[in-house]
Amino acid sequence: MNLPKLIQGGMGVAISDWRLAKAVSTLGQIGVVSGTGISRVFASRLMDGDLSGNVRRALSNFAMPEVVQTMIDRYYTPGGKSSTTPYKTPVVYTLKPPKSLDQVTAIANYVEVFLAKEGHSGIVGINLLEKVQMPTIASLYGAMLAGVDVVLMGAGIPTQIAGILDKLSNHEPVSYRVDVKGAGNEDDFRIHFDPESVFPGIAKLVGKLKRPKFFPIISSVVLAQALIKRSEGSVDGFVIEGPTAGGHNAPPRGTVNLNEKGEPIYGEKDVVDLEKMKQIGLPFWLAGGYGNPKQVQSALDSGAAGVQVGTAFALCDESGMRPDLKERLIQKVLKEEAEILTSPTVSPTGFPFKVAKLEGTLSDHGLYEQRNRICDLGFLRILYKREDGTIGYRCSAEPVENYVKKGGAIEDTENRSCLCNNLTATAGFAQIRKDGYVEDPIITSGDDIVAAGQFIKEGKTHYSAEDVVRYLLGPLFEQGFQPSM
Repeated sequence: MNLPKLIQGGMGVAISDWRLAKAVSTLGQIGVVSGTGISRVFASRLMDGDLSGNVRRALSNFAMPEVVQTMIDRYYTPGGKSSTTPYKTPVVYTLKPPKSLDQVTAIANYVEVFLAKEGHSGIVGINLLEKVQMPTIASLYGAMLAGVDVVLMGAGIPTQIAGILDKLSNHEPVSYRVDVKGAGNEDDFRIHFDPESVFPGIAKLVGKLKRPKFFPIISSVVLAQALIKRSEGSVDGFVIEGPTAGGHNAPPRGTVNLNEKGEPIYGEKDVVDLEKMKQIGLPFWLAGGYGNPKQVQSALDSGAAGVQVGTAFALCDESGMRPDLKERLIQKVLKEEAEILTSPTVSPTGFPFKVAKLEGTLSDHGLYEQRNRICDLGFLRILYKREDGTIGYRCSAEPVENYVKKGGAIEDTENRSCLCNNLTATAGFAQIRKDGYVEDPIITSGDDIVAAGQFIKEGKTHYSAEDVVRYLLGPLFEQGFQPSM
C-alpha cells in the first residue's frame, strides 16, 4: 500500500471546497472537501446563478433527475440573485427531518465530491464533525454516491461511523445515536436514515457503493485505543491533531488554565506518544504545526505515514475563502503582523477555537457587539432532554433569553459567536437580513499562518496548492505519482 504523504485539511465552511480538493488530489495527495454546512453552500451557489455551470453539471450526473429538478426549482436563480436578496436556506435539522432536507443534504455532498473527483483518479476525502451530528448520515450517503475515498471525522469520538459506512455501502437503513444533554443511561435517542425512503429506487439505479476508508481525527493514544475497541466497524487509520491546528481543538487534558491572552494552556499531557501509536499498527498522519519540509520529514522519521496540513492551503489560490480576506491575511503574514487567538469561548461547542485577527471580521469585538444574535442554520445546536422527556434544541450563540429559557446557563452565552453564519460569510455567502444587516466573517487558522510566506515566490503576492505540495514534499514529490490505499 503506497500511502500518500500529505492530507489537505478539511476546513469548513467551504474553505476546503471541491476546487482545492481537486487541485491537491491531482497532485497525488489526499484532497479533502468539507461537508460542514455544505447544504447551505449548495443552495447559495444555485441562488448566485451557478455562473460557471459546475453545480448543474454535477447535478446532471445524479441518478435521479426528478429529485434534482426539485432542487433547481427551489434554489436556482438564472443570472444570480440581487445583492439585497437574502439567501434561501434549507430548514434546520431535528431528529425527524423532512425527506426534502435529507435529499438536499445528500445531494449537496454528492455535488462537492463529484466535482472534486471529476476528470482524474486521485484520492478525495470528506471531513465531517462529530459535533454536527444530525446531518451526518445524509452527508455520508451523498458523498458515497459520488465515490468518496476517505472519511475523516474529528471534534468528538466517532465510534458509530465505521459501521454506518458498512451499511450505507449496501443502501441499508441506518441510525445514529445522538448526544443529548440530560439523557440517562436508559435513553437512546437516534436520527434515522433509509436510503430507499429518501431516494426510492436508488439501490437498483447505482448498485453497491464503495465503502470509503475511515480516518478518525484524534488528540491522544487513549482515544485511538478507545476507537479501535468501541468502533462499530473497521478503522483504517488516524489523523493525530495537536493544539496548534486551526479550527476546533481538543481541550487540554486535566485542569484547564489560561495564559495572559485568555488562551487554554497545553502541556505534556497533551503530547501524543508516537511509539504507542506505532504499536496500534494502523497508519497515522500528524497535524497541527507540520507546515514546512523539516516538520514533514520529522513526522516521517517518527513513524507517521505523513502529515495533514490545513492553514497553508487555506490561503492558497484554490481555497474557498473570500478572495479579499485571503489577500489581506497574506499581507499581514508578509508584514509579520499575523496573529491567532485560541478562544475558549467563541465556539458554541465549548471546544477551544482558533481565530485569526483581521479588521472587518468578528475578531473585532466591536463588530461582535453590533450583531443581533440569531440561530437560523442550527448546525451547532445541542440537543437536551426536557423535564417531560421530549427533546429540545438550543445553541449558546442564540438570543440569550431564548437559551436561558431552554435551561441553558447564562454564563455559557458570553462571547459565543454564530460560527454557522460567520464561517459561511467567510466563504463568500454572507446572509443579508431584512433590516439590511450583512453577516460578518470569522476566520480560523492554525498557528502556522505566520509561516505562510514561505510558499510565496519572489515578486508574487499569492501562491497555489501546487506550490504548497511541492515545497512541503520536496524530493518526495513526483508529478503524476498516484498513491494507493
